[in-house]
Amino acid sequence: MTAMNKTSAAETNSSSASLLFSSLRVRDVTFPNRIVLAPMQMYKTAPDGMFTDWHFQHLARFAIGGAGTVMTEGLIVDPVGRNTYGDCGIWNDDQIAPLKKFVDFLHGNGTLAACQLHHAGPKSARQRPWEGLGPLGEAEASKGEAPWQPVSSCDGRSVDGWHQPRGLTPDEIKQLVDAYGAAAARCDKAGFDVVDVHAAHGYLLHSFLSPVANTRTDEYGGDLNGRMRIALEVASAIRANWPETKPIFFRISSVDWRKDLDTRSDGWTIEDSVVLARELKKRGVDVIDCSSGGIRAENSLMDYAKQRRKLTRGHQVPYAEQIRRETPISTMAVGVILDGPQAEAILQAGQADLIAVGREFLTDPHWGLHAAQQLGVDPEWSLWPPSYGWWLSLREKIGIE
Repeated sequence: MTAMNKTSAAETNSSSASLLFSSLRVRDVTFPNRIVLAPMQMYKTAPDGMFTDWHFQHLARFAIGGAGTVMTEGLIVDPVGRNTYGDCGIWNDDQIAPLKKFVDFLHGNGTLAACQLHHAGPKSARQRPWEGLGPLGEAEASKGEAPWQPVSSCDGRSVDGWHQPRGLTPDEIKQLVDAYGAAAARCDKAGFDVVDVHAAHGYLLHSFLSPVANTRTDEYGGDLNGRMRIALEVASAIRANWPETKPIFFRISSVDWRKDLDTRSDGWTIEDSVVLARELKKRGVDVIDCSSGGIRAENSLMDYAKQRRKLTRGHQVPYAEQIRRETPISTMAVGVILDGPQAEAILQAGQADLIAVGREFLTDPHWGLHAAQQLGVDPEWSLWPPSYGWWLSLREKIGIE
């Protein structure tokens, strides 16, 4: 089975002039369009990490709203790697059933189901964002949410005042790599079509990749090869436990945006990302999910504030473009992609193969359907659920004074 390298005319549905609404085949999976709901943590579950009815209704509306692929929030592979007590998990078999029910719903509506595998590493044991996003403490412990010690590449904190992480031993790293593989096998049992690995934003895998965070001197540190080792081992473990017919995505922080004051290192660079992408391709990864930042910040958006940067439309698209141009792997663009014409232009320019949209779907759950109308793909409202479309089309034909 040959995985997709680059988009070609033969791989797309040429029935529409729009690339955003053309299909795309990756391994044996056909994406009905290029719109992917980006993973977004909701922090709404119970301590057992179970996917709930709240998550079901939250994500189901985006399938109805035109996303060809709906991705879960990050599913935690080990309870030590939870951001908060509100994270969804995939660390045991009991967590499969509610996810499978959701996947079956997506498939029944012609939508692909994607999941993200996640470990927060040094950013674990935190309050929910609206509760402060600081370290869990006595107040939380009194309510049954006691803090625990995070793990990371090294002992250094991600943010001053947060819990001190403990550097993983080589044996523990091997156990964690196995946990990623086991999590992938559970996702397959749940019926997911795509698995995405979170290796960005200062979380566990990024803490190994970036020289700002990783000061190890063993085989998991030092030069680029050492710092990439765990990411490559995770990719191999997932591919070994995930069907050859199904694609793997890998989310990276394409750049760190900062110099480390002690080492004067620029941190992780786009050149490093190109090398990593080539190596991931060799291990069966199909798409690089191109984000950025977050190595020494509460989250990637707060990293902008610390760097005194303003958000701009498509600010991360150049990373997806460069990796796509310089490696034999496809890319997904994400970050302030606000409407259909912008997404279409990215694809038409050859900057990416897929478009991930997150917060804009929160403001407009029908973002995908509205994009189709903006691009003239659906003048008859035929992409809308029939229960909606017949009425909306009739109203438009009648007109409103």
